[in-house]
Amino acid sequence: MAQVPDFSMETALFARGIARVAGVDEVGRGPLCGPVTAAAVVLDPTRLPAGLNDSKKLTPARRAALAVEIRETAMAQAVVHVGVEEIDRLNILRASHVAMCRALDALLPQAEHALVDGNRLPADLSCPGTAVIKGDGCVMSIAAASILAKVARDAIMVDLAQQHPGYGWERNAGYPTQDHLEALRNLGATPHHRRSFRPVHNILYQDKTITS
Repeated sequence: MAQVPDFSMETALFARGIARVAGVDEVGRGPLCGPVTAAAVVLDPTRLPAGLNDSKKLTPARRAALAVEIRETAMAQAVVHVGVEEIDRLNILRASHVAMCRALDALLPQAEHALVDGNRLPADLSCPGTAVIKGDGCVMSIAAASILAKVARDAIMVDLAQQHPGYGWERNAGYPTQDHLEALRNLGATPHHRRSFRPVHNILYQDKTITS
């Protein structure tokens, strides 16, 4: 049977006297455009939404419904976006860590411990934390954060797709799919593309070479 997220890590922290445990996750490290988005969620142990899971394993409709339920039942939640300028200046790993730290900082009141998806903790966490590899598939608070982050970022990409038609962002969310790469070659880069990512950089460099 496939593993589903549970509340055991949060419960173990409660037993140590830690009352406010936040799950933290990010989405959007792989796309060629758009922000990297992070969410932090403190779930209410008496009102856990049913069916929480890694956002990638859920249908868009199920993600949207769960996002509404999470926002209605969580003790605290926050979503933060870090844009392309900061991504290009910092690099995507650092930008994703900045997004996670800002999401955690935006919680009111603050969390006492963070359960962070991944194999390393951001350096500037405002509270103690635990890195959980594939945490969005095994820790309920992290799964909730992954859902909020993905729903929020996908909505941004749908809006940007209307402003910049032809790239298929409403379908590919900015990831380097075949249709996105083809559009990038044919239409060029938009202000929302990440200049530090190789496919975008190569297109810009090629254009500069041709016109120089």
